[in-house]
Amino acid sequence: MHPLPDDIAATIEAWPKTAQVRFAALREALHDVAARADIGEVTETLKWGQPSWLPAKPRIGSTLRCGWHASDPDRFSLYVHCQTTLAETMRTLYPTTFDYDGQRALRMALAAPTPMEAMAHCALLTLTYHRKSA
Repeated sequence: MHPLPDDIAATIEAWPKTAQVRFAALREALHDVAARADIGEVTETLKWGQPSWLPAKPRIGSTLRCGWHASDPDRFSLYVHCQTTLAETMRTLYPTTFDYDGQRALRMALAAPTPMEAMAHCALLTLTYHRKSA
């Protein structure tokens, strides 16, 4: 596994253990999906204070962010770009797996089992979003 950037490590250290475990599962699935999809390197950074991933090469995919917030402590969220069709596609494919907020947020209860297959598929859809036109 790629080393976790220091700024992301510092951010998730403030999260509760359940959110840290969800983050680790998402990160592992994301890097696995990126390798299998042959999209090249994935940039791992903070955007708006949240861990984020996007393909290093342009016009392949979109950014996937995740986060936990003290104002909503029982949920972990994934975020996609609101000007894409990603949230609507995910809502169609996984209508009960996530709670959706508009065109960007997919939320999941931390007390529920981690939806690994759905998270990995959402990561694949996001990281390869522009591939068909690239």
